[in-house]
Amino acid sequence: MTAFTILLLLLTFFSGPKEKEAPKASQPNILFLIADDWSYPHAGIYGDPVVRTPTFDRLAAEGAVFTNAYTASPSCSPSRAAVLLGRYPHQNGDGGNLWSEFPNTHPTYVQLLEQAGYFTGSTRKGWGPGDFQATGFTNNPAGKPYEDFKAFLDERPKGSPFTFWFGSTDPHREYDTNTGIQTGMKLEDVVVPGFFPDNDCVRNDILDYYFEIERFDRESGQLIQMLEEMGELDNTIIVMTSDNGMPFPRAKANLYDYGTRMPLAIRWPEKINPGTVIDDFVNFVDFAPSFVEAAGLTQNSMSGQSLWQLIAGKKQNRDQVYLERERHANVRKGDLSYPMRAVRDHQYLYIRNMMPERNPAGDPTVHQSVGQYGDVDNSITKYLIMSMEGKTQAGKPDYFSLAFDKRPSEELYDVVVDPYQLNNLAGDKTYATVKEEMRKKLQSWMEETGDLRASEPRSLYWDEVRYTPTYQLKDFDYKQGIENYQIKPPFGKFAKEGIPCL
Repeated sequence: MTAFTILLLLLTFFSGPKEKEAPKASQPNILFLIADDWSYPHAGIYGDPVVRTPTFDRLAAEGAVFTNAYTASPSCSPSRAAVLLGRYPHQNGDGGNLWSEFPNTHPTYVQLLEQAGYFTGSTRKGWGPGDFQATGFTNNPAGKPYEDFKAFLDERPKGSPFTFWFGSTDPHREYDTNTGIQTGMKLEDVVVPGFFPDNDCVRNDILDYYFEIERFDRESGQLIQMLEEMGELDNTIIVMTSDNGMPFPRAKANLYDYGTRMPLAIRWPEKINPGTVIDDFVNFVDFAPSFVEAAGLTQNSMSGQSLWQLIAGKKQNRDQVYLERERHANVRKGDLSYPMRAVRDHQYLYIRNMMPERNPAGDPTVHQSVGQYGDVDNSITKYLIMSMEGKTQAGKPDYFSLAFDKRPSEELYDVVVDPYQLNNLAGDKTYATVKEEMRKKLQSWMEETGDLRASEPRSLYWDEVRYTPTYQLKDFDYKQGIENYQIKPPFGKFAKEGIPCL
């Protein structure tokens, strides 16, 4: 019995108070809790030794926890469009980009449920960032905006089933430096991913990220408590997850696991036994058809598979998952995308970089948004790695190259022996057969789902899609960035005050 299984059993047994009894409705409510930039495995139930996630852990204990849930794209707007539409980003036209226009050619699950009598709403970050009004939406596609869940419930017609989207902005940057360590989390307990340098400043940056995960978890728990007090907890499907990976180099906006592999727990007593663990692959396009089916409705526009048969133990074709990205931030001269497609199974991750001559993290000087290498959010971790250009250390990865250098047209990783995807095997003849098999799988999926890049891998379609914001940011170098973000005493462990994190 693994430590993960033991922890899950304990959480299942001590899962907290039971709700008041309430009459069972014919259609379940749906509460969708989505974080902004939270990676697997950063939750207590997954074994992270630092971050405290009692709400997520409770949902896992009382429902199902997923170990191989993947966002359709590691970028906010396309990920959220895939959730709402149940369609892969490349099937959503302009919606395959960040800061895009929301596609309005197929119904969202919110629209379908609303037409069936559901009361619908959202708060904070719904679909976006981008422009939904340009395509005819009056409200955000995630639902009519409300100040909070209470305001939504106060307006809900008596007896109506509801679907509500709680879109936190945690743990998106920017962070208030030292918030994590000030809550008692310890630098020495942090597990630093292998593609980051391991020093106190990086560890502290991760603690600040953990602080915001904990805030999301705590606020989600408050919404669940409202359902308990109303007596409607057990007739509500609760989904808790994130849109894409952590806002660090080689994570968010990348097809490596820390960009695409998501925490996911779902609670619905009618369909899910407590303590269920799902190891099969799940993609975010699966949420919308699951919600539509749970409401007793049908649809014919979605690419995802409903999750309920999988959760019931029925075999589905879930031995791999397909991933993609197009233009994230507008950070290359000419407004260029960085197109990627990938297939991930239990042993390997295969990535195709369609235009490897472009900069995967953005141009080294500012184009329009974010700053240097602008597909990576600004942070102390980013600037420290930028300072390491050309400064490799024996026995250590080349952190700068991993984060910012150009990449070959194909990448292949053995994710079992190389969980941080540091060693590209695509050029190793030993893996030629594996690479060819993965390449064929990916190509077949692209063709079957109508991906333009199946026939035109160097298409300029997503380069030319409107980029909705108009702001321009100034450039500044890594030294200024380090000064802005360094740990300030007394929280940093340095020989004397003012030593930067180098």
